[in-house]
Amino acid sequence: MNDKTNLPPVTEAVDENHIIAERREKLAQLRQNGVAFPNDFVPTHHANDLHAHYGELSKEHLAEKNITVKVAGRMMLKRVMGKASFATVQDRTGQIQFYINDADAGTESHNAFKHWDMGDFIAAEGVVFKTNKGELSILVKDLRLLSKSLRPLPDKFHGLSDQELKYRQRYVDLIVSPETRQTFIARSKAMASIRHHMQDAGFMEVETPMLHPIPGGAAAKPFITHHNALDMQMFLRIAPELYLKRLVVGGFERVFEVNRNFRNEGVSPRHNPEFTMMEFYAAYTDYKWLMTFTEELIRAAAIDAQGTAVLTYQGKALDLSKPFQRLTIAEAILKYAPLSKKEYTAAQLEDKEFIRAELKKAGEDINGPTLKNAGLGALQLALFEATAEEHLWEPTYIIDYPIEVSPLARESDTRPGITERFELFITGREIANGFSELNDAEDQAERFRKQVEQKEAGDEEAMYFDADFIRALEYGMPPTGGCGIGIDRLMMLITDSPNIRDVILFPHMRKED
Repeated sequence: MNDKTNLPPVTEAVDENHIIAERREKLAQLRQNGVAFPNDFVPTHHANDLHAHYGELSKEHLAEKNITVKVAGRMMLKRVMGKASFATVQDRTGQIQFYINDADAGTESHNAFKHWDMGDFIAAEGVVFKTNKGELSILVKDLRLLSKSLRPLPDKFHGLSDQELKYRQRYVDLIVSPETRQTFIARSKAMASIRHHMQDAGFMEVETPMLHPIPGGAAAKPFITHHNALDMQMFLRIAPELYLKRLVVGGFERVFEVNRNFRNEGVSPRHNPEFTMMEFYAAYTDYKWLMTFTEELIRAAAIDAQGTAVLTYQGKALDLSKPFQRLTIAEAILKYAPLSKKEYTAAQLEDKEFIRAELKKAGEDINGPTLKNAGLGALQLALFEATAEEHLWEPTYIIDYPIEVSPLARESDTRPGITERFELFITGREIANGFSELNDAEDQAERFRKQVEQKEAGDEEAMYFDADFIRALEYGMPPTGGCGIGIDRLMMLITDSPNIRDVILFPHMRKED
């Protein structure tokens, strides 16, 4: 092994430490000379607005207008050329160039500028003009240093190339990566669209507890904590569902919540232990109404964020403008299992032992707590997940889930053992889950009891018995439809991001060494 292979990172660290030491010396000098971090400068204009308003004007026309502006931002590029210098400054909207010379800015200010560093926040008052090369710039009359950057920015040609570092130091990623900034701007626009859509449909936004005495509303492993003052075990929320349905009982007929859920499960390109969900409930609706509404909501969010519902995801077309497919679990297996090189007949999908044998071949633990006593519906679902789910690229609702895996959903009036439930899949990923809500208190209590039995048999994700929720249902809940949308996964689609961490500003990481 060559000992020199470890030299570059060490050298980089030494160089960075040297740069930081130099910049600290500069800061010490600034402190001696007066206020090192002034806060009395207020910009009047932003970079992109200037480009939008004046970018098309000729050099002569701009000179005639004599437009004075005040602009501030982070210095991203710097060129010193004797008696004239250029700086590229980045604010929240974009970048613009400062032109600094002795005649206009003054020799003292210009000389001070020559000692400033990339990453510093600088401010200028000056006149908008165009250079001989036609670049919109600000001829600086008054120049100030607002905030000293002690650490060097990543190399402008390579940016922040280490993916883990991009997630861990998102603040640096946002400074140097326009693509990252655009991702989160698009996310913000999509969220604004969703909220607007919900309010237009008569939904009221609410906030429910994050700390639960009983984790409920989903099949998931919770994070456990302890409340010292109350001396009781508590759980971080796995879903807001049961609290939102309590509000429907209370008379709020249309409610929604956008907030965090926490699930103590694996980390993957599609899973983060803390993630954003939107759940909504509407009285006097059912799962069919929900599917239509959710489809419209997602389509509108894409259009408002990206200007179109016809997207590209990871190089492949994704059309959200067309009606979403609706298939039962068995129909989806028959249609998509051949893509996994599996061919089944409708009769085979009604044979429990056949499906168990297929699942065993696929490496599933058929004697584990989840599948050991599974009925036909649950076995079909497991086979769907193994053979068909990943192939659902186009938006597809999988409908009519078995009752045994849907403890909170209303059973069909015409098909025993089947619930009025759907899951929405796009690009092979679950994006939403919804159903006609179970509003029969006695039926719900019995289903909770079965969940408790599963938990006692070793299923960590089975639900607890929530006596207060049963009490709420006993007061009566109107017919209701409810749905949860995985916001982070939806944003992956809208922003063409391959990993859930790409759309979460500060994803969870292992502790630094």
